[in-house]
Amino acid sequence: STHCISSAASDVYKRQPDMKTTYKILASFCALYSGVALSNAANSGNGLPPLSLDVEQVTVSGLSSGGYMATQFHIAHSDWVKGAGIIAAGPYYCAQNDITTALNQCVNKVDAPINLDALSSVAIDYANEGSIAPLAGLKDAKVWLFHGTNDVRVTAQASDLLYRQYQSWTDTQNIVYVNDQSAAHHFPTLNEGSNCSVSESPFIGNCNYDTAGNMLNHLLPYLTAPDDSVSGKVYTISQQKLAGSDGETLAEKGFVFVPENCASGESCRLHISFHGCNQYAEVVGNSYVTKTGINRWADDNNIVVLYPQTKKSLFMPLNPQGCWDWWGYTSDDYANRKGAQISAVANMIKGINTGTINKTTTNTGAINKATTNTGAVSYTHLRAHETDSYL
Repeated sequence: STHCISSAASDVYKRQPDMKTTYKILASFCALYSGVALSNAANSGNGLPPLSLDVEQVTVSGLSSGGYMATQFHIAHSDWVKGAGIIAAGPYYCAQNDITTALNQCVNKVDAPINLDALSSVAIDYANEGSIAPLAGLKDAKVWLFHGTNDVRVTAQASDLLYRQYQSWTDTQNIVYVNDQSAAHHFPTLNEGSNCSVSESPFIGNCNYDTAGNMLNHLLPYLTAPDDSVSGKVYTISQQKLAGSDGETLAEKGFVFVPENCASGESCRLHISFHGCNQYAEVVGNSYVTKTGINRWADDNNIVVLYPQTKKSLFMPLNPQGCWDWWGYTSDDYANRKGAQISAVANMIKGINTGTINKTTTNTGAINKATTNTGAVSYTHLRAHETDSYL
């Protein structure tokens, strides 16, 4: 790479210590310039316009393994992630860094009682050590939870525990839990996808139920009802370039939906939606990116939507279904700010936020203001040589 500060300038600093301040200024400028250049390089060629995003009021959503990741991302960054919509997922840290626990307690069966206090105590420890945002920041968060009555891939008990967990952290009037809709394990929509009672690829359900609208209207106040057309566009981004080494378990390409007003430079909100296992773009095309109904609401409400993408791996770290890491296949820190995937998505936000409105830096330094699905799959548990119902 090109060195921004020449060796000559470095030599001047060494000979003249009083030049320290000038050198630091040059270094800071070069770091900023390099970051902008990297973002522009990652976004060039795909037409992604400069975006001015409000990164202090981000919201997230996710289905199944994406639901677990959305919860992890919310808990990790609740100082600037202010709302979460979770479909068919269990409590934070349910898997306890172990795939066997994940399969035996957090998906389609609960072989032993889940100790919710023990799971929540991990969050307390993480907060005390600064690995996640202070839990007090969750008090005013908006939370929207969903579990279909025909969902046999994630137990109602697991979703109930997520509800109870959020109740211990969040003002109860800010939590909505929808558990009376006859949906299978998928993302329910008004009129897209498969039969509502069936869980099958691409795990979008035609349920005459507007999950996206109900969720977003709870997370974000005063939304305008969408019209029949979507004028915004979906752009591709290079996740590898934006995320750096933290993106090693992610696909090369991610997707961003940008409404026309946001493309024209208006300040816009940001929503991040995480697909589930076997729902990444290589498997289901643009289904998750275009058919959940999220873009329909985002288009008329100045909401940019980031759709990060995983990829499958048949080698270590093992992830044959392209799931988000909610059991520890990337590292022991998968559920906190140090986790590679959580860091990667934070870096993506920084990389696409190239407009000019308020620059914000979280206490992790992750954010500077400056098309894919989840579902039920059959997961091969290689250690036990058995097939388990998975997310």
